[in-house]
Amino acid sequence: MIAIEITESGAPEVLKPTERSVPTPSADQVLIKVTAAGINRPDVMQRKGLYPPPPGASDIPGLEIAGTVEAIGENPTHLKEGDQVCALVTGGGYAEYCLASADLCLPIPKNMSLIEAAALPETFFTVWSNVFDRARLSAGETLFVHGGSSGIGTTAIQLGKAFDAKVFVTAGSEAKCRFCTELGADAAINYNEQDFVEEVRQLTGGNGVNVILDIIGGDYFPRNLRCMAFDARLVQIAVQRGPKSEIDLLPIMLKRLTITGSTLRARETAFKADIAKNLLEQVWPLLDYGQINPIIHATFPLVEAAKAHALMESSQHIGKIILTV
Repeated sequence: MIAIEITESGAPEVLKPTERSVPTPSADQVLIKVTAAGINRPDVMQRKGLYPPPPGASDIPGLEIAGTVEAIGENPTHLKEGDQVCALVTGGGYAEYCLASADLCLPIPKNMSLIEAAALPETFFTVWSNVFDRARLSAGETLFVHGGSSGIGTTAIQLGKAFDAKVFVTAGSEAKCRFCTELGADAAINYNEQDFVEEVRQLTGGNGVNVILDIIGGDYFPRNLRCMAFDARLVQIAVQRGPKSEIDLLPIMLKRLTITGSTLRARETAFKADIAKNLLEQVWPLLDYGQINPIIHATFPLVEAAKAHALMESSQHIGKIILTV
């Protein structure tokens, strides 16, 4: 099969097509003939040598795929050859064939193409796990999302609104802010032109937000604290501006704040299978009836993975970037 390998750590050009043997599923896995694979920031970090795959995972990048079940291990009984699925994987997605845990395969939503479905697993698993399970966002609360036009952001906007929350976001241009509000965000703050702390203060009458989903880190951390309401929760899921920040502990104490975070890739399959079950029960019906949809900015052929990574690093995209096989 053709796969995209990282020949060395570096710029997008280190992504090169290569020939690999088609893998064989273990007892709990399925082999998927890939139609499309999503691109995510962790793939970029892996390419740069900053995010090695967990033990046992493929060295081929790619954390989400959609395609057709080609072969099945001994144990799965809920799938059969020929089923069309999307799946969260620990690696190997940038290839013509990819292994996936059978428990992390989800059906393709009604009236959705395989290319569209490839944009679902990574962001929907991540947002559900962090916003709803970890941060316990409830109806009527306010969710504040940094990077509202990203794949994570566009997913968080739609899920937040679908479950009756108010949603504020930051984005880096007027066009991106406009897209976010058209998608459903109650307010979009241009972080290049506005102070998001002051904007949140005005939007909430000084009360602050209940949940913050942050992919930025660095100097955003103390500013996030100033945006938080009493008993608010901050979930850190990436650190695009660095992992270190100076912390003032006093507002955490005075406002009873919860500071948490997570990464998903290395978590055990059983943990991710619970997320898959919740998504199937609570989110897939919304996808089936078109109440929420993945936002896809561009698609590239598999062999043009380097161009797709260059686009992601330019931050000119809105939503997801997909590789097609």
